[in-house]
Amino acid sequence: MITRIRRVKLPVPMLQLHIELAQVRPRVWRRVLVPENITLLKLHAVIQAAFGWGHAHLHEFEGRDGQRYGERDPLYDAPGEVASERTRLTTALVGGRTLRYVYDFGDHWDHRIKVEKTYAPDPGMKLPWCIDGAGATPPEDCGGAPGYEDFVQAMTDPTHEEHAEMAEWIGRDSWDPNAFDTSEANAWLENIKL
Repeated sequence: MITRIRRVKLPVPMLQLHIELAQVRPRVWRRVLVPENITLLKLHAVIQAAFGWGHAHLHEFEGRDGQRYGERDPLYDAPGEVASERTRLTTALVGGRTLRYVYDFGDHWDHRIKVEKTYAPDPGMKLPWCIDGAGATPPEDCGGAPGYEDFVQAMTDPTHEEHAEMAEWIGRDSWDPNAFDTSEANAWLENIKL
């Protein structure tokens, strides 16, 4: 008689990640909990949701060893130059605790990802989960860090010559560069299936 072995999915440890958008003031960052076995492809979805980005542009990860992860562009990337995003985060970290994530190669939103803590498995914990953060995510296509600085100046000063144009562009009259709502980030993260 052949006995079938049933695989049981055991809870995995959780990682607490601090993800910060580089070169932006005021600081924009999120602190999220993810399973230790998360792939970079799923981590991309987590970052997009936690920051409120719209998945509208290309992106890539870069490990401490310089290895790039993402979709290979056949016009620019040699075979083997870009590794698969199906790689697990722990593998891409190459024994370190930091990783780089770039979203939108035109605006070049450079994020620094740092593993802050590792927690024991908690079967009752729903992941991914945003536990903290600060700063409003810059609007898509605002021109990177320098464009965002100009945008903030225009939006926080109703007398600025570009205020009306920027307000029309984003569909509201004001912008608080310090605004962040954890519950809103978690509402977006709720849609991610890990």
